[in-house]
Amino acid sequence: MTSSKFIGFVVFVLVALSLVGMAIPLLRGKGAWLIAGYNTMSQEEKANWDGPALARFVGKILLAIGLITLPYGVGIFYFSLHWLTWVYLALTVGLSVFAAIWCNTNRRFKK
Repeated sequence: MTSSKFIGFVVFVLVALSLVGMAIPLLRGKGAWLIAGYNTMSQEEKANWDGPALARFVGKILLAIGLITLPYGVGIFYFSLHWLTWVYLALTVGLSVFAAIWCNTNRRFKK
């Protein structure tokens, strides 16, 4: 493995660990300030939302993306499986679109 591939792999490991690290407090219902949009709401607007439930849901999505990032890095840098790029892209975009639709329909996280 060349040094540039090793550096790329290390970056992927750091990104995966960062995503998993951010997911842990969210899964516990804490750290809702990490959620874009929620952290910019006024206190009156936040009172209308179930912050811990929203944090747990976002934590699950972050954990899933973090857990698929590591195998993607291994596949790309160790095994040169470049088709994994399309699988990784489809999974991350799919999870993101699912999360956006799930959060914004049927008033799931409104109090």
